[in-house]
Amino acid sequence: MSKNLLSMAISAAMLVAGLSASAHAADKDAIRVGFLTIKSGALAAGGKQMEDGLRLFLKERNNTIAGRKVELFVGDTAGQPAITKSKAQELVEKDKVQVIIGPLAAFEALAIDDYIRKSEVPVISPSAAAEDLTQRKPNPWFVRAVATSAQPSHVLGDYAARELKYKRIAIIADDFAFGHEIAAGFQRTFEENGGKVVQKLWSPLNVADYGTYIGQIKPNVDAVFAAFAGGNGIKFLKQYKEYGMKEKIPVLGAMTTVDEGILKSMGDEALGVISSGWYTAGINNPDNKRFVQSMNRDYQQDPGYYSMGAYGAALMLEQALKEVKGKIEDKAAFMAALRSVQLNNDPRGKFSLDALGNPVMDIYVRKVERKDGKLVNSVVKTYPNVTQFWTYNTREFLAKPVYSRDYPPANNIEK
Repeated sequence: MSKNLLSMAISAAMLVAGLSASAHAADKDAIRVGFLTIKSGALAAGGKQMEDGLRLFLKERNNTIAGRKVELFVGDTAGQPAITKSKAQELVEKDKVQVIIGPLAAFEALAIDDYIRKSEVPVISPSAAAEDLTQRKPNPWFVRAVATSAQPSHVLGDYAARELKYKRIAIIADDFAFGHEIAAGFQRTFEENGGKVVQKLWSPLNVADYGTYIGQIKPNVDAVFAAFAGGNGIKFLKQYKEYGMKEKIPVLGAMTTVDEGILKSMGDEALGVISSGWYTAGINNPDNKRFVQSMNRDYQQDPGYYSMGAYGAALMLEQALKEVKGKIEDKAAFMAALRSVQLNNDPRGKFSLDALGNPVMDIYVRKVERKDGKLVNSVVKTYPNVTQFWTYNTREFLAKPVYSRDYPPANNIEK
C-alpha cells in the first residue's frame, strides 16, 4: 500500500470519527483508558510487568494527564484470542473507554483487529508486535510503542553473520505468530549475509519440557537462535545447560528470551547469551536512569520489554493528549496526534513513528553479563534509527508475504 493511499484511508476514517465525536464533552470528566493484559498462563509474567510499567507512569502523574484525571479499566485476556475480543468489546461498549493500551500478544492483536477498525477506538500497542498491523494491512486506529517482531531480529541476523562470522544456525522458537516472525526476520538477514539456517524447531507456547527439542539440535551448528516469550526463556536456558549444551554451542536470543523481566530468575545458564532488542535497562541517559530507579524502588526489578513497552505507550498517550489539549473526545485530532508522536523523554532515547504507525528507533545488540552480583544485558553495539523495513525498499518489502512459520517460501532447511 502506498503512503498516499494509506494517508487517504486514515484521513477518511478520521473525518468520520471527527463528525461523530462528542465535541462538547466536559474537560472535567476523567479520560477513560482501557488496558488489556494477561494475568495467567505462559505470558502472565509479561502481563504483570506491563501493568507495573503503566501503573508507575500513572503514579508519577498523580493519575492526571493534560490536566484531566485518568480512570483505568483493566481486562484480563488470559492469553486467549476469543477472550481478548470479548474483553475489548467490554471495555469499549460497557466501560466506554476512549483509548486502549494492549493487548500483549501478537495473536491477540490480530484477533481484535477487525473489531478495532469497526469500533474506531484508538489502540496503542505496548507489546503485540504482529507485523502486518503496521505493514500490509495497516489499521488506521492502531499505533505501536514497540518494534515489530522482526525489527530487532533483522539486526541480530546481520550481526551474527557479519561480525560473529557464524555460518550455520539452528533455530528453536515458540510456535505462534511472534516466534514465527522473529525467526523469519533473523533468517532473512543471516542468510543474505552468507549464513544458513540449517534447522528449525517449533515448541508449543505452554511446553513443559524442552528436553526432546534440545536432543534434536544438530551438533555441527555454530550457534542456536532461541526465540521465546514469557517465562519460556528461563526453562529453555536452564535445561540447555543441564543437558551439557551451554559449553558446546553458544546461544543467540530474541529480546524476550533474556528480557530483564526474567533475568532475575536466571543463573549462570544465561551468561554470554547475545540478543538484540529496542531496550536494555543499561541505556545510559537521564530518563532511563530515573525510570530504572523508579522500577527498582516500586517493584524491586529492572524494567524490560513489557514494562518499558507499557510505559512507552503511556508516554505516547500523554504526548498526544497534550497536543490536543486533553480533548480525547475529538477522535480525529487525537488519532492524528498519536500518529505524529515524537518523544524526547523516552527512556530509550529518540523515538518517532513512521507513516504506518511503527517506531523508528535504535536497536541494541546485548550480551548477558553479571555486574554487581546481578545479571544484566550490556550493550555490545547500537544500530541507530532502525525501521521495520530494515534496509529494504519499503514497496518491495510489502510486496512479499508477511513473515510466517513457512519462511522462506522455497524451504531450504536441511532434512
